[in-house]
Parts: sequence; C-alpha cells; structure tokens
Amino acid sequence: MMTKSLQQLGDSLREIFTDKLMSVDESFGEVTAEVNAENLIEVATALRDNENLAFQQLVDLCGVDYSQYGQVEWQTNNASRSGFSRGVDTDTGATMGRLQFGDDLESVASEGRRFAAVYHLISYRHNHRMRLRVFAADDDFPVVPTVTEVWRVADWYEREAFDLFGILFSGHPDLRRILTDYGFVGHPFRKDFPLIGHVEMRYDPEKGRVVYEPVSIEPRVLVPRVKREDHRYLSDEQSDEAGLVEAKKNA
Repeated sequence: MMTKSLQQLGDSLREIFTDKLMSVDESFGEVTAEVNAENLIEVATALRDNENLAFQQLVDLCGVDYSQYGQVEWQTNNASRSGFSRGVDTDTGATMGRLQFGDDLESVASEGRRFAAVYHLISYRHNHRMRLRVFAADDDFPVVPTVTEVWRVADWYEREAFDLFGILFSGHPDLRRILTDYGFVGHPFRKDFPLIGHVEMRYDPEKGRVVYEPVSIEPRVLVPRVKREDHRYLSDEQSDEAGLVEAKKNA
C-alpha cells in the first residue's frame, strides 16, 4: 500500500530531476529511482543537498547481477505477500533449488543490462527512505562513477561491490578487494561463478606457506532431503512390506 508520504516523495523526485531520472517507481511501500551513469553524480549530489530531499546518509550500497533474474530457480519478478519468492514450476524445466555443487547455471540471456549498483538512502530530516539504482552500460566491463565524494561511507561499500561483482567505480581513491584474498580469481557473487569456486587454499607446514589446490568438495544437493519412515508417506505395497519387516523383528 502506497502512503501519501511516499507518493509525495516520488512526485518531488520527478519534479526536481525531470529528465535526469530514467524512472521513479513506488511499489511495495518503497520508492526506487533509476539514473543513467552519466547523471549519477549530479543526481546523488542533489539528493544530498536539496532541502526538500536531504538524503544525507548512504545506508548501504550493493551490486546486483541481473543476468538470470526471474528466469531460473526462483520467481523474482514479484514478491509473495509474506515477502518471500516462491519456487518455480518444475514443468518449466527449472531445478526447484536442487543445483549441485559443480553444476553450471544455464546460459540464459537477460532482458536488458546485467550489472547495477544500488544505493539505499535515508533522510533523517524528512523521515524518508529511497533506493537509487544505476546500471553499468557495458556488461563485459561494468563501470559506474564513484560516489565517495558525495557520501564518504561509500568507500568500503564500493570496494565490496567490486570484489564480489566485478563492478568498477571510476574515480575511487583505493579500489582493492576487501573480502577475498588478493590472489583470488573472479568475482564470487556473479551468477556464472561456480558454487564451489575454482580453487581451495590451505596452510602447508612443509612449505611454510599457504598453497592453492583444485577444489575437493564432494557434490551434494543444496536442498535438505528428509526421509520419513511413516506409513502416511508410503504406498500400499511399501506399507505391507514395512509391516512384514516389523513383524519379523518382533517375532
């Protein structure tokens, strides 16, 4: 349900930025604005400095890979009433969450651009929250401007998005990995990154250093499977067989 306050925020964004924003959406009790990369700094600065907006706090910044959004594993185009997405129908050929370690995701072309940086903002003065999203123009070499000059807290957030998604932030003062090892290959939150990774590391006491080796994790199903020995879950033949086995045990 859209409140009057959120509706007013959406109207203010459209009035202030006119053609600077690609879209403003009010849904699920939230306001999301999308901006082109070339207008990001101008829009971000105005969001912070405009008295009618005053989004002076960047709460969070994250990367997103939309390469298979809403097409495999889970329905993500719409949320359920409880806020959780529902598993897709197996008739469509999806795996219902039963990807195994080592499996590759299907190569599914995404409609639109792949990588985006998402900024979560809060205005303490007006008690408003909003989300700002910017897509990288090039999927093979995703680059968006840094907002560290607008919100200094973006420094480590942008490093995290770079580390996990490979999104480059032009103008960042120190764009280095922040969670993975310096010698790590790839970006683990990309949809095409293997679930088990490429290598594993351990300390070798003989060599006196950390060594990298091929992954040795055994494939396993990600969804728990519970075996219930209960007649309600057995066919008639299985129930009769189970009854005979139990009778022999008690004989």
